[in-house]
Amino acid sequence: MRRRRVSRVATISMHTSPLDQPGTGDAGGMNVYIVESAKRLAQLGVEVEIFTRATARDLPPVAELAPGVLVRHLTAGPYEEMDRADLPGQLCAFLSEVLRTEAMYDPGRYDVIHSHYWLSGQVGWLAKERWGVPLVHTMHTMAKVKNLLLAEGDRPEPQARVVGEEQVVTIADRLVANTADEARELMDLYDADEGRVAVVNPGVNLTVFQPASQGAARRRLGLPQDARVLLFVGRIQPLKAPDVLLRAASRMLIDDPSLRSRLVVACVGGPSGNGLARPQILTDLAAELGISDVVRLVPPAPQDELADWYRAADVTVVPSYSESFGLVALESQACGTPVAAAAVGGLRTAVRDGVSGVLVDGHDPERWALALRPFVTAPDFREHLSSGARDHAAAFGWQATASRLKEVYAQALAHLTKAPVAVNF
Repeated sequence: MRRRRVSRVATISMHTSPLDQPGTGDAGGMNVYIVESAKRLAQLGVEVEIFTRATARDLPPVAELAPGVLVRHLTAGPYEEMDRADLPGQLCAFLSEVLRTEAMYDPGRYDVIHSHYWLSGQVGWLAKERWGVPLVHTMHTMAKVKNLLLAEGDRPEPQARVVGEEQVVTIADRLVANTADEARELMDLYDADEGRVAVVNPGVNLTVFQPASQGAARRRLGLPQDARVLLFVGRIQPLKAPDVLLRAASRMLIDDPSLRSRLVVACVGGPSGNGLARPQILTDLAAELGISDVVRLVPPAPQDELADWYRAADVTVVPSYSESFGLVALESQACGTPVAAAAVGGLRTAVRDGVSGVLVDGHDPERWALALRPFVTAPDFREHLSSGARDHAAAFGWQATASRLKEVYAQALAHLTKAPVAVNF
């Protein structure tokens, strides 16, 4: 008889590995989510095995990410990064490897499948049917939402993805939404059954991301002590809208030329998605705007260094057109640095307007310049929000995320077996 409690989860992340550096390629907040929640689930007694596509020949078939967390690299397509548009052609190969792995063990190895992003959901759908276990799915981003909020010049998500997402929403036993807003989008745009949608807020690593000396952080990063630092962290692509920050900074310098000697616009991240077509876009835009002297482009950074960037900044700017949550905003606030964010999606939850930062409607550079100006001209304004930022972020921890996920897994298994399930906290 199958176990009636959740002991092991098969986590499927086909298109990006949890071992990849966030801010490069397709690696971003989803990678952080998978890694951090898996570690905390293992601490709660739930083993996690993460299935992902091998992108290099020398990757080990199995790697231990942390005690109780394994990463399985499966061969599906060439040993290299692939554009997400080409990955549907590898679904069969990837699924075959997932099923082959499970077949190596006694029946009942996995109690629950948790898929991330729609491609993984397609794999999870068939594995669920084969193994007789529930499928829990997290969308992370949704085609219909992105297509409603396209950046200028960005390409809409294809209809094949829309259909694929609709199929996963229909088949999944539980859908995990990052925020109540995302839950409503699932129900309104995808006709998701309210009873199968669970809201689980992502968290932040409060050990790594915590307040520390701004001056010390600036010394380590080579920034002037009297600088006024506007920070962008994330993948360089139209969806994330780093151009809005550069255009707003240009507007600020036109309005107040005296800022030029102290202003630093730091962008930490690498090109991704549609941004790969123009990897030099921020360099070119800075030159076009005449602000190359204040713009500093930095490659993606590991968490410890990233925490220093947050601490060094006067404000972290998140002008995205769409965000299911916005982990960057939460990480910044945990370091005591307030956030100016677009009033979209999960950012309305991640940032408490007027308390931990400010929410900005639209993407007009002039409006953003007005919103950012107090952060560089009014120290008291920044200090007030800094205190609120720390308090707001403290309410979000990965341990709480993992505990809630474990509850969702148990509920999904209980629904499938029609029997009570031990959560084992």
